[in-house]
Amino acid sequence: MKWLLLGLLLVPFALPSAKPKVVIETTLGDITVELEPDKAPVTTKNFLRYVDAGRYEDARFHRTVTMDNQPDKKIKIEVIQGGVNPKFEKMDYPAIKLERTNKTGLKHLDGTISMARDGADTATSDFFICIGDQPELDFGGKRNPDGQGFAAFGHVVKGMEIVKKIQGQPSKEQSLTPPITIKNIRLMK
Repeated sequence: MKWLLLGLLLVPFALPSAKPKVVIETTLGDITVELEPDKAPVTTKNFLRYVDAGRYEDARFHRTVTMDNQPDKKIKIEVIQGGVNPKFEKMDYPAIKLERTNKTGLKHLDGTISMARDGADTATSDFFICIGDQPELDFGGKRNPDGQGFAAFGHVVKGMEIVKKIQGQPSKEQSLTPPITIKNIRLMK
């Protein structure tokens, strides 16, 4: 009996911590994303730093990548990309260390949110959301020539229809015309 009581006392402490969720409020509707701070702590903390500072208020989704608008790429992907309010673009926080998917265990699946980057360890505020599975964005993938992949740090739990609606908006090459406004990104309580 005392072992049962001890076990019951320990159960609450053994439960995993709740994963934070954010709501990306856009002019086309809301997207709810569950973050993975246990698997991608550096990237999640970086993203939430921009959220907490209000840098995504009046921000924008500015890029849509479809199968039809990347003629020069052998490795094709489908994503939408967003970033901070343009008035903050030159005021990014320092770039973060790349959390590679072979270390985090996260993959670029349908609805994955990930940080955009140029070289390794250059991600700041721009992020993208995958439409469909995108294994070429994982470590070892061929979309980025360095093969290091991109830092996945969460996934859409509600609102993929909004992601697809954004992807289907008018664009010139890969630039949304006009960009889709991100009214705000807020942490759910």
